[in-house]
Amino acid sequence: MSKADNLTSHGNRLNFSESRRFQAKSHSLIPGGAHTYAKGDDQFPVEAPAFIVRGKGCHVWDVDGNEFIEYGMGLRSVTLGHAFGPVIEAAHQQMLLGSNFTRPARIEVDFAEELLGVLKNADMVKFTKDGSDATTAAIKLARAYTGRDRVACCADHPFFSVDDWFIGTTELNAGVPRAIQDLTVTFRYNDLKGVQELFAKYPNQIACLILEPATAEEPKDDFLRRLRHICDENGSLLVLDEMITGFRWHLNGAQAVYDVVPHLSTFGKAMGNGFAISALAGKREIMQLGGLNHASDRVFLLSTTHGAETHALAAARATLNVYKTSDVIGFLYQRGERLRTGINQCILRHQISDHFEVQGRGCNLIYVTKDQDEQRSQAFRTLFLQEIIRHGIIAPSFVISFSHSSEDVDRTIDAVDRALGVYKRALEDGVEKHLIGRPVKPVNRRYN
Repeated sequence: MSKADNLTSHGNRLNFSESRRFQAKSHSLIPGGAHTYAKGDDQFPVEAPAFIVRGKGCHVWDVDGNEFIEYGMGLRSVTLGHAFGPVIEAAHQQMLLGSNFTRPARIEVDFAEELLGVLKNADMVKFTKDGSDATTAAIKLARAYTGRDRVACCADHPFFSVDDWFIGTTELNAGVPRAIQDLTVTFRYNDLKGVQELFAKYPNQIACLILEPATAEEPKDDFLRRLRHICDENGSLLVLDEMITGFRWHLNGAQAVYDVVPHLSTFGKAMGNGFAISALAGKREIMQLGGLNHASDRVFLLSTTHGAETHALAAARATLNVYKTSDVIGFLYQRGERLRTGINQCILRHQISDHFEVQGRGCNLIYVTKDQDEQRSQAFRTLFLQEIIRHGIIAPSFVISFSHSSEDVDRTIDAVDRALGVYKRALEDGVEKHLIGRPVKPVNRRYN
């Protein structure tokens, strides 16, 4: 397929004229053209749908009317599927009763009780709208509880918060005071020796360690449980960011899979099937510092006008109910493994196993693109994205949902097979001969 061609697997030519028009308009109105960096134009090929107008299940339609099977599903937040009936209906019925009042709504207590019935290692919970607020609240709580200022985050995990304590550790640290940057240190995943050296370097200074329980890399040698032990020995708190793993690894969180008890945990994304809802959960003696029933210094923990909007809580309740009654997580694993198997067969058929790889648990698959020298390549990632989009698939990852049917998976495998054929040729004669426009770029970079 030449650069000039832009045909779907059905032989239809994709049209992105409205996307082009909206892109120009969006960049004049919105810094970056989007409200989430991971959704920005620099994260996708030039030949890609730029704006979505609707979705149903795992299918989405863009402003030009093109239909795609989607993976990643709202940055992993839509686990059941777009416009999932029971969730939408629950939110709708709650909105008819009002969404925000002068005093707390009853549903805040009802859902808190239900959620804590699932999160076995927590006694109290506080709701908010996004992951950044939840993780930053955990950091503030850990600092207040321990009386320490310094925090340590895992350098191998890509994102914890938009707030200064984390962004100051990245290349995107413009605007973050040096004094704030210096208060956050980093450690490597599965490196217990490095963690111990960190505590030795900063004795009695580290308030907490924050990390995801796992990504594509699994914990080794009982890493998480031993990490908790090191925290206890040093008077520090262990904070698990379960924004992704929560309600995807296990109904009780990845902490149940790995048998580790954190002091604090954060949840979100899949919890509301796309509705804006996240949570900070933890042990009572720590969490209560953000409440009224104690004699210590008060902690301004989380206080957001829209943090407990009733329709988002209703959506989360309905989502949790589907999880409880339909073995959603079992489905994600099963369907994801079917997708992995099919893609791996394509990789073997094209003999490019040294250059393209699928990683992670079946419920949370990602892929790695490498060049002729077996080095990770943004250009080859862009080419792969470009080619699967040609065949009706949007897949910055292969994170699957409860709405992906067997037919959807089979169509995806066929699209991947076609895309890898082009990938193979690009390995032989150069990616620039097949790629339209510039390659995608990492979000965390100092300059555009």
